[in-house]
Amino acid sequence: MAKKINSKIKWLWLIALLPLLMLLCFILYLTFFANLPSLEELENPRSNLASEIISSDQKVIGKYYIENRTNVSFEHISPHVVNALIATEDARFYTHSGVDVRALVRAITGVVRGNESSGGGSTITQQLAKMLFPREELNKVELVLRKFKEWIIAVKLEKNYTKNEIIAMYLNKFDFINNAVGIKSAARIYFDTTPDSLKIEEAAVLVGMAKNPSLFNPKRRPKNALDRRNVVLNQMKKYNYITADEYNKLKEIPLKIKFTSEDQNEGLATYFREYLRDYMRKWCKEHKKPDGSNYNLYKDGLKIYTTINSKMQKYAEEAMQEWLSELQGKFFAHWKGRKNAPFYNMSNDEVNKLMTQAMKRSERYRVLKDRNLSEEEIKENFMKPVETKLFSWKGEIDTLISPWDSMRYSKFFLQTGFMSVEPSTGFIRAWVGGINHRYFKYDHVRQGKRQVGSTFKPFVYTLAMQEQWSPCYQVPNIPVTFDLPEGGTWSPKNSDGKYGGMMTLKKGLALSVNSITAYVMKQFGPQAVVDLARKLGIESHLDAVPSLCLGTADISVYEMVGANSTFANQGVWIEPSFITRIEDKNGNVLEEIIPKRVEAISKETAYLTLNLMKGVVDFGTGVRLRYKYGLTNPIAGKTGTTQNNSDGWFMGITPDLVSGVWVGCEDRSAHFRSTDLGQGASMALPIWALYMKKIYADKSLKVSQDDFEKPDDLDIKIELDCSKYNEGKTQEENIEFGEDF
Repeated sequence: MAKKINSKIKWLWLIALLPLLMLLCFILYLTFFANLPSLEELENPRSNLASEIISSDQKVIGKYYIENRTNVSFEHISPHVVNALIATEDARFYTHSGVDVRALVRAITGVVRGNESSGGGSTITQQLAKMLFPREELNKVELVLRKFKEWIIAVKLEKNYTKNEIIAMYLNKFDFINNAVGIKSAARIYFDTTPDSLKIEEAAVLVGMAKNPSLFNPKRRPKNALDRRNVVLNQMKKYNYITADEYNKLKEIPLKIKFTSEDQNEGLATYFREYLRDYMRKWCKEHKKPDGSNYNLYKDGLKIYTTINSKMQKYAEEAMQEWLSELQGKFFAHWKGRKNAPFYNMSNDEVNKLMTQAMKRSERYRVLKDRNLSEEEIKENFMKPVETKLFSWKGEIDTLISPWDSMRYSKFFLQTGFMSVEPSTGFIRAWVGGINHRYFKYDHVRQGKRQVGSTFKPFVYTLAMQEQWSPCYQVPNIPVTFDLPEGGTWSPKNSDGKYGGMMTLKKGLALSVNSITAYVMKQFGPQAVVDLARKLGIESHLDAVPSLCLGTADISVYEMVGANSTFANQGVWIEPSFITRIEDKNGNVLEEIIPKRVEAISKETAYLTLNLMKGVVDFGTGVRLRYKYGLTNPIAGKTGTTQNNSDGWFMGITPDLVSGVWVGCEDRSAHFRSTDLGQGASMALPIWALYMKKIYADKSLKVSQDDFEKPDDLDIKIELDCSKYNEGKTQEENIEFGEDF
C-alpha cells in the first residue's frame, strides 16, 4: 500500500513541477538560442507558391512549381476538413495557446509507461511550427532543444494569427505527396474537386495522411488509407462532429479516389503550357518585385490569365485523338512489309544517315557526349536494349528495346499542329502542338514550320480581290511561264495535267488549280505577294520567287491561322494572343497584354476573299465537310498538300472561330505514298470537322453558325453571283461553269 502511495506522490510531483521545468527550459533556451527567426523569416522563405495557368473560363489548366502549392483561405476550406483535423490531431485546439500541457503530460506518461498509443503531445500549431522550420539531423540533446524552439514558435504563431488562420496555414503547408502540397492541390489531385467541396469521407482520407503520408498514401496503399480514414471518422464521432449513425454509414463507403496527376506532361494544353513556360521565364527576367528581385515563376504564385478556353481545348484534343488514332492505323497498314518504312525512296545509307542525325539531336546523346564517350561508344550504347516505355494510341507499351530502335519506332507516328483563334479579338482558344507531350516534345504550332502548299494560295488571290476583281472573273486555264532572274524559266503544272478553256477565280481556288494561281501571281508579281503576307502577320522567311504562289515556304500553324483570321475580321490582322493579364499572388495586376492590330486589307477585300474560299468547302477540295461531316453553315476554307504528301493542311474559317491544322510525320521523307491518303483533305480536314462539330454541339460556348458579315458599302459593281456575272457568255461557257461557279 505504501509503495502505491509513494508512486502516486512521485507522479503528482512530476505533474506539479512540469510547468516549472518547462519554463526553466524556455529560459535556458532563450539564453543560449536567442536568435529565433521572426515570423516573416519563418514563413516567407518556405512558402513556395505554384504559379497557376488560368483559362478564359476560369479553370486552372496547369501550374509551374517547385512545390505544387496554392494557398487557400480558411473560408474556402470545407468544415469537414477542419473538424476532422481537430478531432484527430488536436481536440483542444481552440482552448490552448500553442502548447497543450494536458496532451504533453499524457504523451510523457505514455512514454514512461511504455504505452505509445496514449497519443502525441504536439498541437496543430506546433506541427505548423515544425513545417515552417524543418528539423535537420540532430542528436538527442539538439532534438530536445529544437522541440523547445518549436514551442516558442508555436506560442508566437498563436499571438500573431487567429486560430482559423493557423488552421489554413497548416493545411496550405502540409505535403500530401504525389505533387499535392497543400489542401487545394490535394483536393484536386486525389478527388478532382476543390477544398470547399470535400465530402466528410474525403476530408477524413486527407486528414488521415497527416500521421504519415507515405504509409497512408491512398494511391499506393489504399487499404491503409481506408483503415486510417475510418480511424479519423471514429475520432469525429468521438468529439461529436458526426453522429454514430453517420459514422456507421460513412465507414462503409469505398475509398473512391479520383487520382488526377498534375504532371507537366499530362492534363490539358501540355504543349501550350510548355510554350507559355518559356514566355514566362523571359517575362520574369524582365520584371522585378517591389524588393528589387526578379519574379520567380516556380515560387511566387503568379496568376497567368490566358485566352485558352478549357472546353474548346478539350474538344480540340479529343478531335485530334479520334482522327489520328484512326489514321495512324491506316499509316501502319500502308507501310507494312515495306523496306525502309516509313521513309519513301530512301536507301539504307540514307536512312542510316537520317537516324544518326536524330541520335545526335537527342538528350541521351548529349549526356553521353558530356561523359567524354567516343562516337563509337555512343553508337554502341544506342544499340543496347533497355527497359523503356513506348507511345501507342492504345496505351503505353512496356518493352525491352534499344534507344536506336525506339527512335525508329517514333518516326512512324503522324504528328499534328492545331490552333483555333477568335478572329474578332485574336484570342487563341485552343492549342494542340502534338499527339503526346510525354513522348514527343516538339511543338508543331509555334516552334515547327512546314511547307504550307496550297493553303498559301488565298494570299495570292487576295491581291486580285484587292484590285476589285470579282471571284467570278474568268481567266484562261493554260500553262503559265515565268522568266527566272537567274536565267531559265519555270512553269507550274496542274496536278491532274488538264488545261483548256476559261475558269473563274472561285473555281480555280476551290479546285486548287495551279495554273490559275500562277496566272494571278504573274499579274502582280512575287514581291507584292510577299508584302501582303507580311501585312497578314507572316514573319517566316519568304523568297520573292514565282514558286511562292504554290506554297513552297515553310510557315508555322500559328502564323497561318493568324493570317487567315484577318479575312474573318474584316481585314484587320490581330496578333494571335495567349495571355490577357498577369497577377501576383495577392491579385495585383502586374501586366495586361494588348495584342497588336494592323489594318492589313480593306473589309471589302476580306469579304471577297472569304467568298472565294467558300467555294473550297461548297464544291471544291473541302467539300467532304458537307457530305461526310454534315456541316451546313457558311464556311470558308483551304486545303493544302505538299510535294510527296509530306504535309497535309486545312484552314477553316467561320465568323467566330478560325482554326488551322497541319498533319505529317516528324521527317518529311516519311509520308503516305498516295495522294488519296496523304492530301490535306484526308489528313488534316477531319480534325477540323470533328472539332467544330463538338463546338457547335456545346451550346454553352455560344459559337454561332451565321454567315460572314457583308460590308454595307461593298461596291455594287462587284458581282458575287457567278450565274449573273456570266450572263451573255456563250452556251458552251455556261455549261462549262454552271450556276454554282
